[in-house]
Amino acid sequence: MKTVIITGVSGNLGRAVSKKFLAEGYRVIGTLLPKDPAGLFIPHEYFETATANLAEEESARQFVSAVISRNGTIDAAVLTVGGFAMGAVAETGTADINQQLQLNFETAYNVARPVFVQMMKQGSGRIFLIGSKPGLDMRNGKGMVAYSLAKSLIFRLAELMNEEAKGMNVVTSVVVPSTIDTPQNRKSMPEADPSKWVSADTIANVIYFYCRDEAAALREPVIKVYNNS
Repeated sequence: MKTVIITGVSGNLGRAVSKKFLAEGYRVIGTLLPKDPAGLFIPHEYFETATANLAEEESARQFVSAVISRNGTIDAAVLTVGGFAMGAVAETGTADINQQLQLNFETAYNVARPVFVQMMKQGSGRIFLIGSKPGLDMRNGKGMVAYSLAKSLIFRLAELMNEEAKGMNVVTSVVVPSTIDTPQNRKSMPEADPSKWVSADTIANVIYFYCRDEAAALREPVIKVYNNS
């Protein structure tokens, strides 16, 4: 049985990805924060959760090590943990930037690094980082300085990891969604047309597609999932 790590399973995207991989026969190990309610647990015999503070390098390392010890290999990792913040240049200090770096970059790097090392040892694996339009192109990041800068590093990390993994069947991709159709986004943007947004289930389906044997030859560093927005 193949194993996938999914960070942030309490979020809309994390839950959608978890359900997709469970439906496809994977063993899913998801991370939760201590404050996440127990009701977020997905009832399935091959679903399990672990509480970990991914902003702490050692906590993330211990989590990944435990997964390897119990399952032997990690076939895929989908790192959904992150957060958003507004703020133009005049309103953004280094403390704001550091906060976003920790939330959006360090939480990804602290898991991606030991997962990448394991995948290089086993000779295969897929890592999916979650990017953003502002991180991909700074022209989309006006008024979101700290968030955009932090997310931009996700793309650079994928490039570096793919360079190290050349010649190996280890691929790191950045999934770039447009606005995701969630209850929270519908509430915060009541005037918008959610039919133009992308659903979490659609993103989950795309991620799973890149894990299929038929997609083994694909080396897409950036996967844009925009729908009509």
